[in-house]
Amino acid sequence: MTDDGSTNHDTGTTGYLLEMGALKRGKRSGWWIAGVKDPETIAEHSWRTAVVGSVLAMMEGADPAKVALLCTFHDTQETRVGDIPWIGRRYINVAKNEDVTADQVADAHPVVANGIKAIVDEYENSDSLEVLVAHDADKLECMIQGLEYLQQGYPAAQEWVDSTRAKLKTPSALALAEAAQTMSLAEWQRTYLR
Repeated sequence: MTDDGSTNHDTGTTGYLLEMGALKRGKRSGWWIAGVKDPETIAEHSWRTAVVGSVLAMMEGADPAKVALLCTFHDTQETRVGDIPWIGRRYINVAKNEDVTADQVADAHPVVANGIKAIVDEYENSDSLEVLVAHDADKLECMIQGLEYLQQGYPAAQEWVDSTRAKLKTPSALALAEAAQTMSLAEWQRTYLR
């Protein structure tokens, strides 16, 4: 608060940015159930989800920038509630992502707060093509990560591969999932090793 009692929006906005750094340290805990000793972080998942989303958007005729934005913010609430695996959600009442986001940006500049809340609200509640693609990107990234863990010797990751693939909806996500299941972790290098 400043001397006149108003909120210092620069401090509130910067506080939000600092909070997002926790995503670089928070692990995706569902992978521990599959026996993965050092799973990816939430930020690592979100980054590749944004890339996957952009690619899927191009393939599906959606707005790649919009999808990347939706994907970037889709798990930001996990700084407050952690990464709760689906099995854990059965036993607890988790706050809605929209409510967590509102708390996270409460002291941010109003333009920032309203913008971030709108992004999260759209991801959680809209049925636009961009949201459909963003949700598919989240699932496809999880499936690809599961395939990588399988190749690294974690056989229990197969259940994640199967369950996330079953939730894919767009033709492009299904096609990329099919291709991913036939490739190795190092397949991308073969282009340069010929």
